Amino acid sequence: MTHYNLLQTENAKPIKMWTKGVPVEDEAKTQLTKTAQLPFIFKHLAVMPDVHVGKGSTIGSVIPTMGAIIPAAVGVDIGCGMIAVQTSLMATDLPDNLLPLRNEIEKAVPHGSTPLKLGRDQGSWENPPTLIQQYWQQLLPGFKKITEKYPHLEQTNNYRHLGTLGTGNHFIEICLDEADRVWIMLHSGSRGVGNAIGRFFIELAKKDMEVHIKNLPDKDLAYLNEGTEHFDDYIDAVHWAQEFARLNREAMMNNVILAMRKIITKPFTTHLLAVNCHHNYVQKEKHFGEEIFVTRKGAVSAKKGELGIIPGSMGAKSYIVRGLGNEESFCSCSHGAGRVMSRTQAKKHFTLEDQIKATAHVECRKDMDVIDEIPMAYKNIEAVMTAQKELVEIVHQLRQVVCVKG
Repeated sequence: MTHYNLLQTENAKPIKMWTKGVPVEDEAKTQLTKTAQLPFIFKHLAVMPDVHVGKGSTIGSVIPTMGAIIPAAVGVDIGCGMIAVQTSLMATDLPDNLLPLRNEIEKAVPHGSTPLKLGRDQGSWENPPTLIQQYWQQLLPGFKKITEKYPHLEQTNNYRHLGTLGTGNHFIEICLDEADRVWIMLHSGSRGVGNAIGRFFIELAKKDMEVHIKNLPDKDLAYLNEGTEHFDDYIDAVHWAQEFARLNREAMMNNVILAMRKIITKPFTTHLLAVNCHHNYVQKEKHFGEEIFVTRKGAVSAKKGELGIIPGSMGAKSYIVRGLGNEESFCSCSHGAGRVMSRTQAKKHFTLEDQIKATAHVECRKDMDVIDEIPMAYKNIEAVMTAQKELVEIVHQLRQVVCVKG
């Protein structure tokens, strides 16, 4: 018995969907079918239960390719992902009033954004601290190599965005697991510089394909062919942005721990169990005996024994998981719950009262600007986990008590 649904159309590779028991929009199926028509798709597409419509390619999809990469499938939040750390603290070690803890975390990590016309971006550092300078030194040689060839990428938010959170669905959370142990978990990516790299190469791919773009099922599926100069440049830039994203999460985690130590006087240790994983990225992997490129757009690597993170929404539980190495899914799992309605729809549909009620158990912002992140705008995380039980096993179940949003 297969645990996935098979979507097959003429002139397209098969689409294997781990979506039993979860809703999938027709638009997402249409979008997946367009991707599956590309000639360089290897074997089949693998679709995760959090699947929903994205820009160009569908979020919650695993796109295996030979000889080409689609920059819009990787997207503009290159290397976006999660980091989680288990601490030695227990729930009883947390203060009764969690607002000072949230305030201290918000002071320690720049978050949100400021419109350009209003001056300095609140989501960037004014004077990056020593820790950020040290992390930037690791990234600088690669950045110089990219900007020597593409100088305009230097005029981006790069150094000042390292160790910052951003906006939208990015967050920092203090969570408790099933034994009431305290965890720190956060979600962010490659920030302004990754966005600029993504956008630039998406447009470059479209330009390179100007003559052929009308033959594509969707112009956002413009691709770069392996062996070309722009393909090699993209590989360099995307790998650098993925490393920026990984270090960005690490730097934030360090600063959150320092902030916690200011509020929680009891000494505690961290990194008892730590996970740092991307869920928007591309890399070379071996599957079915072949070296291929695997693009995970809203999906996490779940090789046998590999730890990953699947967060719910800001009022629902999250999971630390261990991969089961399911080859049919190209050893992947979902990256979260997945949206059931767009941000615009959520803002029209729900009230501030709904948001306050849905997050009653969480110390977090409760205002009009975060209604688009209301838990009801997302799929049921438990149904999502059930749909992928042959992809991962649950190691820990987390519930948040503090949530910082950009």
